[in-house]
Amino acid sequence: MDVIFTITLTAHILVGLSVIGLVLVQHGKGADMGAAFGGGASGSLFGATGAANFLSRATAVLATIFFLTSLGLAYMASKQPTAASGSVMDKAMQQAPSTAAPAVVPAPDGSKAQDIPK
Repeated sequence: MDVIFTITLTAHILVGLSVIGLVLVQHGKGADMGAAFGGGASGSLFGATGAANFLSRATAVLATIFFLTSLGLAYMASKQPTAASGSVMDKAMQQAPSTAAPAVVPAPDGSKAQDIPK
């Protein structure tokens, strides 16, 4: 189960970074006006409108994969067995050292200082 979780988490991170990159590469709606006045978009690799369609579809596919990996990670995290039931305070009290009274040692020089617990 740990191998599947690790693979899913790695894919989730890579897809998330890819979505961020694709969104940053895309032009906004206002960028089309600049292309109409000689922005040079018609000479691009995908043509005047091909890049927008390709990037939009790639973003949609990666967003779907990101959503599915999110659901998968949430499902795997909810199905992991718990060590024991009970609250955190109950577990802390079970692991705490005993609270026996400490030994009291009198001051070595006979002064009137209070006894120091050790």
